[in-house]
Amino acid sequence: MAISRAGVVDFGGEGPPILLLHGLMGRATTWWRAARWLARYGHVVGLDAAGHGRGATEGPWHTERFVEDAAGLLRELDEGPAVVIGHSMGGLHGWVLAATHPDLVRAVVVEDMAPDQRGRTVDEWRGYFDSWPVPFRSLAQVRDFFGSTGDYFTECVAERDDGYHLLADLENLYEIAAEWGRRDYWSFVDGIKCPLLVIEAEHTAMPAGQQAVLAARAPGGGTHLLVRGAGHVVHESNPLEYRGAVEAFLADVLDR
Repeated sequence: MAISRAGVVDFGGEGPPILLLHGLMGRATTWWRAARWLARYGHVVGLDAAGHGRGATEGPWHTERFVEDAAGLLRELDEGPAVVIGHSMGGLHGWVLAATHPDLVRAVVVEDMAPDQRGRTVDEWRGYFDSWPVPFRSLAQVRDFFGSTGDYFTECVAERDDGYHLLADLENLYEIAAEWGRRDYWSFVDGIKCPLLVIEAEHTAMPAGQQAVLAARAPGGGTHLLVRGAGHVVHESNPLEYRGAVEAFLADVLDR
């Protein structure tokens, strides 16, 4: 079943549903390259989280709200339990979805996200965003500024009269990230009863060691992979290693 509505990107493919969840300040179309090969394994659908891309523009901006939005999409799709693949924020939403709606999730891939970031503030985010030369004068400038993730970030901006601006509202992003500094998500990890693959970037900004524990602690069985040389967006910085790991995981879970 194809779905056509704001905030949902249908990447095509046939078979079991594969739901793609993006990271903070991203959008579903940042998955374009990965979606091309994932479509060999099932029906691939991406979701713009609220406050991102063409997603809902009003809060609340908390984890459970994003998870319920994803659950609603899977129910509407009505194609059976999905393989949920999430990057960063999307990885968090993916494992919380698996823990709270086990009937909707067949397996989860988490890309570079940790369960406990308490004590962190959004101040470092503010400084980073303030360093951007906004508005960008062209998409070429966006690519040059962000280097290896330049193509990723061209999906996250929109043109206005004076140049290119981030699609997401920064204050909403700060509020979303601030929640991660106030709470931990280990209790949801304990509820993951399906297979889990955790892909960690060598150059992660996540607390050390947590992603390996995330995989080991999940009751459904988890695998942890550290990708050498990778930055936070592993599926862009190290696409071949990412693809190999995910395809091996899919071959296993879809054969069960």
